[in-house]
Amino acid sequence: MAPRTRRAERREEPLSRERIVEAAIALLDTAGESGLTFRALSEHLATGPGAIYWHVTGKDELLLAAADAVVTGSLSADTADATPQDAIRALALGVFDAIDAHPWIGAQLARTPAQSPLLRVFERLGRQVRALGVPHAAQFTAASALLNYILGVGGQNAANARANHPAGSRTEFLETAAAAWAALDPDEYAFTRDVAAQLRDHDDRVEFLAGIDLILGGITADR
Repeated sequence: MAPRTRRAERREEPLSRERIVEAAIALLDTAGESGLTFRALSEHLATGPGAIYWHVTGKDELLLAAADAVVTGSLSADTADATPQDAIRALALGVFDAIDAHPWIGAQLARTPAQSPLLRVFERLGRQVRALGVPHAAQFTAASALLNYILGVGGQNAANARANHPAGSRTEFLETAAAAWAALDPDEYAFTRDVAAQLRDHDDRVEFLAGIDLILGGITADR
């Protein structure tokens, strides 16, 4: 009877593409892209590689599906009654937070510019740019500027977090960096020394949204 019970436990939740993608995201979050192997995925799901291949053809498809799932979640905010500016801020912050929570996704989005995860973001941005009344000839440039800023700052923020300050030590890292800035040569780095205290006290999300507002100010100034 015992073997039959173990088999029943393994089949408690049927294997599906959604479960595979969820497991892939969990592995990517903990081990990065190099840690996403079909062997690790099989162990995580307590199944064989063949069962996984029934739902996905390979790692590239799995990475794309994982990125698409994360991006879709980041676009879930209801902006139906928001102004175009507020809708863009909400969209930008959703993607920024998604990259912060899933650092691997920044590189994945940059690697698949013509595929659905990035296109979803670009489409949403473009619709709001159009709603701002931006002339048709300038809409691509405006939407691209916003997209590049979101991916660039979001990706850099995630990279800095991984490389420079492990979880729980951001304050210590910023204190050290601000002290180093304040000690720079006053003639060669006059501006950097002057803003050292702002580096120590800044909030990444607040600064990110301030950059979005600068871009929006430029976009709407010519309207």
